Amino acid sequence: MAEIMTGKMALLEMLKAEGVTHIFGNPGTSEAPIIDMLPDYPEFTYIMALQESVAVGMGEAYARATQKPSLVSLHVDSGLANGIALMLDALNSGTPMVVTSANYDIRKVVEGTTDLAELVKPVTKWSIQLTHPDQIPGAIRRAFNEANTHPKGPVYIGLTANALEDSAEMNIIPSRYVSDKIRPDLDSIEEASDALVNADNPVLIVGDRVSDDGAVDEAVKLAEMLGLPAYQFRGAEVSFPTTHQQYLGVLNLRASANREYLRSCDTVLTVGMNSFEELFYWGDVILSEKSTLIHIDSSAVNIGKSEPTHIGIISHCKTGLQELNHNISDKIKTLDSSVIENRLCRTLDDKKYKQDSFVESTKSKWNHKPMSVARMMHEFVSGLPENAVVVDDSISNRGIVREYLEGVERGDIVGYRGQSIGGGMGVTMGAQCGYPDRKVFGLIGDGSAMMTVQGLWTAVNDNIPCVFVILNNGMYRVLKVNFNIYQQDILNVEPAGGSLPYSDFPSPFDMAAIARSMGMESERITDPEDIKDAVIRASKSDKPMLLDIVIDGSL
Repeated sequence: MAEIMTGKMALLEMLKAEGVTHIFGNPGTSEAPIIDMLPDYPEFTYIMALQESVAVGMGEAYARATQKPSLVSLHVDSGLANGIALMLDALNSGTPMVVTSANYDIRKVVEGTTDLAELVKPVTKWSIQLTHPDQIPGAIRRAFNEANTHPKGPVYIGLTANALEDSAEMNIIPSRYVSDKIRPDLDSIEEASDALVNADNPVLIVGDRVSDDGAVDEAVKLAEMLGLPAYQFRGAEVSFPTTHQQYLGVLNLRASANREYLRSCDTVLTVGMNSFEELFYWGDVILSEKSTLIHIDSSAVNIGKSEPTHIGIISHCKTGLQELNHNISDKIKTLDSSVIENRLCRTLDDKKYKQDSFVESTKSKWNHKPMSVARMMHEFVSGLPENAVVVDDSISNRGIVREYLEGVERGDIVGYRGQSIGGGMGVTMGAQCGYPDRKVFGLIGDGSAMMTVQGLWTAVNDNIPCVFVILNNGMYRVLKVNFNIYQQDILNVEPAGGSLPYSDFPSPFDMAAIARSMGMESERITDPEDIKDAVIRASKSDKPMLLDIVIDGSL
């Protein structure tokens, strides 16, 4: 039933109707009408960040943990612009998020106000700026609908001051669930199953949307039926159990050996991922002209986007894999069982070789000081409590870090999906809010941490009991890593190693001291023998804590 109310009241009533419980924000003067009314809405928990990227990072992780759209409230053009980097990440990762900010009164248009909807249009699914209060309910309803349907992503609503303060007769009606579990074209499924069954050297690569669509079990079933090696691309969510014998790790295509491996595969099945988007310098196709690329995805815009795709199937990942598995299960009955047995043996041999090679590579620096990342991770996981959530914002050390992390179900590992450095602080806190019954540990590089170090204050202020684990190597190591790749693979010269200018920190960060200055308990750790006990202490605390671990950054 319609009633007369102000725009600001309509906004909060619509958020309540949409089931919002947390608001992650960095408010300014233009948000005063909203902030003023929040005490009347005890169902909202408002968590204030001191920097907009922290707020957006919290919103992204919270949405991923709850698998519902989150609400992020920013401020006019200057504050909104600060959040754009992380909004881009949310767009690329398909995270459902509703971002709002308030603007000047519409009558100020002659004084040069910014069109906020246009400002963020490139980094959102949909954006709009409202000028009248009675526009608010419909816009909020559409925003939550847009954010939560495939391809999922952030949306933006700008609210002029008069839209918030003026009154109108309005109905508070929330959005409704829209089923978008698209079923695949069965002729294409038939073609894909034929290609996989008849392949000599096939491979399965899964992306985050396999987890988003609840299709992990189906991916495992497919791999087991055909004896496939299974890789994950990026690995921000657990889309294939890392403990499974056929799981070979996160596929990093910046490594030339991995690109050569893909070229050797005659059939490549990618599911729920943006195919091979991480490459900076390689503009040509990655796969061999003799390879068949099959791509199943709930995000239609990403099929055939980069690599030439032979069989592209628009489908919800779960329904697509279910149909594929059903089709293949009939076909393999006539297949010589030795084909699959031999493929499985090769997969297991490859996995053992990779594991043995990794262990061998760590031996020379195991007792090195500063400690190696491998030694640090060995000690770190030994102290982790059951049911812990680990946020991976380790940047340049991700390859080593992932060798030690186990992820069986969604939430065990929360990777940082986008490209922007600086998200780890907010993501760690947002994950803790989204998983209140699990202890969240954020592995964050020191350079990334310093970009949003203000987030430590938010953790203390709102008592978000997560644990920040800083991988402190005193440099922007990722720049050195990528510089070496550029020199070696593009310029065809000997890499310069660690000599990249402007990438070292002559005055290393004392992250433990910074944390203490913000009221957070912290420890600085230089001896690997101290890590396990520190992790155990942190896991038992009901307050946030920071472990500043000094590690070796050499290449």
